[in-house]
Amino acid sequence: MAILKAFKGLRPTVEIAKDLAARPYDVLNSKEARAEASGNQYSLLRITKPEIDLPEGIDEHAEEVYNKAKSNFQLFIEKGWLKADEKEHLYIYAQTMNGRIQYGLVGCAGVDDYLNNVIKKHELTRKDKEEDRMKHVRVTDANMEPVFFSYRAVKEIDEIVENIVKNEKAEYDFTTSDNVGHHFWVIRDEKTIKTLIELFAKIPATYVADGHHRTAAAALVGKEKRLQNPNYNGSEEYNYFLAVHFPDNQLSIIDYNRVVKDLNGLTSAEFIEKLKKNFEIQEWECKLCKPNHLHNFGMYLDKKWYSLTAKPGTYNDNDPIDVLDVTVLSKLILEPILGIKDLRTDKRIDFVGGIRGLGELVKRVDSGDMKVAFSLYPVSMKQLLDIADSGNIMPPKTTWFEPKLRSGLVVHSLE
Repeated sequence: MAILKAFKGLRPTVEIAKDLAARPYDVLNSKEARAEASGNQYSLLRITKPEIDLPEGIDEHAEEVYNKAKSNFQLFIEKGWLKADEKEHLYIYAQTMNGRIQYGLVGCAGVDDYLNNVIKKHELTRKDKEEDRMKHVRVTDANMEPVFFSYRAVKEIDEIVENIVKNEKAEYDFTTSDNVGHHFWVIRDEKTIKTLIELFAKIPATYVADGHHRTAAAALVGKEKRLQNPNYNGSEEYNYFLAVHFPDNQLSIIDYNRVVKDLNGLTSAEFIEKLKKNFEIQEWECKLCKPNHLHNFGMYLDKKWYSLTAKPGTYNDNDPIDVLDVTVLSKLILEPILGIKDLRTDKRIDFVGGIRGLGELVKRVDSGDMKVAFSLYPVSMKQLLDIADSGNIMPPKTTWFEPKLRSGLVVHSLE
């Protein structure tokens, strides 16, 4: 059963919350982070991407960079830019995008839940990325950024959250430059906190939606600290890590598309002829063509859009992995025709998150950078949960969640 723990959050003052809040460390490269934090002394990127306060070109995994994260974190505390709440609280973090709103319950998840697979995953992690975030957690002794979790919606939890947001003023309420609204409440009532923790304890599993590497790093550092402390009793703060939990029925996954550099020696006509074996193909008269159902793909080639619909019998809707369109694309096109066997390592393929729009696919192909693009129908939350429940792993670059959580509205200290 799922652990949810209240904690004494480190939070910014209302006046600087918008300036301090930052996009996640892994959606920006160092150059972008420097530009984004330019002229803003409060930006949390100075802790999560601390190389921006060091000479350009420095290795972002250098010891000096991690030490800068630690000193900048200490500076933020000394300056009062991050202050600890006096009591343990839970929090609500809501986001508004394109008229849709999602409400997340902010609290600590349990290291034990990760180790015991109560927290379920749907992606593989890379050891180098895990170790990078582990070093960051070790040196700051804090979870600077929350992980993005989901759970199957519980009516009683929804009602409590709805009551709070209706009747209490948000602590922070601002809109960022990407037109996403961010709203944050502090749950101070001890009875309400207790009730939410008890309701969560009845939830059989939670799911990593976004942030597999941060989740692994936080849990593994907690496990490390246990081994280093012969007197540990399980109540220490390092047994928990920062997470925002969203009910599954409020989340939306957007498409994660593919572009390929060449046709593996084929002409366009030869390539289309090979596709006819497994797909019904027709030209699409649209500027930007989006698939409208499962197993339907958009293909952009030679300045034309095509609709590709997989023929019955070429996919297995009863298998949680084979039903995915990323699997269908790989099995029917990428592997047998284009010779792309490993999505993680092949340099001939690239991935374009749906937030960039289908126009980015057209741009990449028309520029000559890529030869062909495929737009995919997005994965559903049900598919994600089913895969995680079955113990399977999704293919790389399958899910794209938007909006991204802003980091810095609350930080969890491991002390």
